[in-house]
Amino acid sequence: MSTFQIKNLEEYFQVYRKSVETPELFWAEVAEEHFLWHKRWDKVLSWDFSKPEVKWFEGAKLNITENCLDRHLLNRGDKTAILFEPNDPNEPAQHISYRELYERVNKFANVLKAQGIGKGDRVCIYLPMIPELAISVLACARIGAIHSVVFAGFSSTALATRINDSDCKMVITSDGSYRGGKVIDLKTIVDEALEECSTVETVLVVRRIQAEVPMKEGRDKWLQPLLDEASSECAAEVMDAEDPLFILYTSGSTGRPKGMVHTTAGYMVYTAYTFKNVFQYEEDDIYWCTADIGWITGHSYIVYGPLANGATTLMFEGVPSYPDWGRFWQVVEKHKVTQFYTAPTAIRALARQGMEYVEKYDLSSLKILGTVGEPINDEAWHWYNNHIGKGRCPIVDTWWQTETGGILISPIPFSTPTKPTFATLPLPGVQPVLMDEEGREVQGRSVSGRLAIKFPWPSMARTIWGNHERYRETYFSAFPGKYFTGDGALRDAEGYYRITGRVDDVIIVSGHNLGTAPIEAAINEHPVVAESAIVGFPHEIKGNALYGYVILKPAGEELDPNALRKEINALIAGQIGPIAKLDKIQFVSGLPKTRSGKIMRRILRKIANNDFENLGDISTLLNPEVVEEIIKNRL
Repeated sequence: MSTFQIKNLEEYFQVYRKSVETPELFWAEVAEEHFLWHKRWDKVLSWDFSKPEVKWFEGAKLNITENCLDRHLLNRGDKTAILFEPNDPNEPAQHISYRELYERVNKFANVLKAQGIGKGDRVCIYLPMIPELAISVLACARIGAIHSVVFAGFSSTALATRINDSDCKMVITSDGSYRGGKVIDLKTIVDEALEECSTVETVLVVRRIQAEVPMKEGRDKWLQPLLDEASSECAAEVMDAEDPLFILYTSGSTGRPKGMVHTTAGYMVYTAYTFKNVFQYEEDDIYWCTADIGWITGHSYIVYGPLANGATTLMFEGVPSYPDWGRFWQVVEKHKVTQFYTAPTAIRALARQGMEYVEKYDLSSLKILGTVGEPINDEAWHWYNNHIGKGRCPIVDTWWQTETGGILISPIPFSTPTKPTFATLPLPGVQPVLMDEEGREVQGRSVSGRLAIKFPWPSMARTIWGNHERYRETYFSAFPGKYFTGDGALRDAEGYYRITGRVDDVIIVSGHNLGTAPIEAAINEHPVVAESAIVGFPHEIKGNALYGYVILKPAGEELDPNALRKEINALIAGQIGPIAKLDKIQFVSGLPKTRSGKIMRRILRKIANNDFENLGDISTLLNPEVVEEIIKNRL
């Protein structure tokens, strides 16, 4: 029985039992057999969720890039590591071999060092989905710098917040990006952000769209000339197991985004292990995850997990609708993709376009389909299964989070029988529990509750950058001794888990976690807005969309409401990014509040969902009359 790749259901149960009964022994075997170490660990695990403090492979020395690159050179040097498919289907794809990737990472790492970047320095990466994004991530890891990738769809304000929070010394960006039929000026966004940032000394600029962009003397440098002069040899910095590898920001339900800190050894071991099992990767497979590296999915399952396994990982610059809605399937046929991993939002959008976009392409290379970012609905699951997988490709409906680093609950293809809308069973080493609102563990089957994890797994985030107390408060205070995910779930008669959605003020829109507080803060900056509240409502493509209830100051009541809606959405796009725009904005005279002044979002959520029968007792509200008015004028 291999500890590394599970091949049938019986083996899954054996491996899972071992991982729960003797977790240290289990993970020590996985780590020892499948990775390069400069020094073995002194202790596999020490942990205390009350602090909270977790350490895996304590005392071990390693560099993650040696496991992703160097060790493959002998037997896989000529194999394609990154297969880059550009936005424009007429631009040729790039096949970057493991040897070429190794040399390009080393050159980039030497450029970073020459610009004064060293171990522990934070580097912000704000790049489109081009090879330099993956290469810059690995170059940081090569020299022990901490990368902080910011999705290149975020606004200058959101970018500045993230740069300042982690005191980044450098920003890596490009002259612009292609996204479908649009060209986006990334450099100007960076320049605007840096007006608010004092710690950035250098900006490296990749040429992508060949645009003339302003370059600030002494700060901004074109990357290519520096690479041309750099050596392709760069010794990997020897890192401690618990040294930070990267910071990745995720929306909080309150206030500023949270910089989740992931460390080196545990993250490497867990992402490699889960990639191998969840996607059942074999040597000649072509694996494609459609996510952006700006999100955790891209970190773990485009870069680190696949490369640690010597896989060929496809990076796609474009969007599913350009030049038409057949683009995903054209890429699958062109590159003979074997594993395809995307978001339910994309599946729902593709399903609406008609079968002619699917039927013209040969999808017979596909073996495994995956979904990520949010729970998949029944209709989308069946469309995906019937029309893309043709009923022969298992669907891995994966549940995990930025905070978890890797997939925690998922079917293992050809082992776990799948069930539409269910993430099914926990992966080895993962111990989920359901909790009731009183903090008691819900036992048995056919039950529901709040999803928590009672034992550490190697890739869990260790802290929030610069604010460990917030980390404790957010994840470990609701159910002492357990990590609380923020999600509700049910466990069926077979013991399968189904995620039922967030139980806090975070709304998942098109797979992106959006905290309501930062959006409300942006709206409230409008000069004629007095107060606002945001809730989610079901959307057939996005899963959820955002509904805003906005109280205007007297000066706003005379203005054109449609013009105001546009201004409010422009504010949100400027502060956070276009992904956070509201689908509906209803102007109201008041918001339902308790006598202590708390907004009753539960009621607003029900109204947005057209569910007026179950509002509960509203007579105890400070202003019950406002509820009827909101219902009467709802959009």
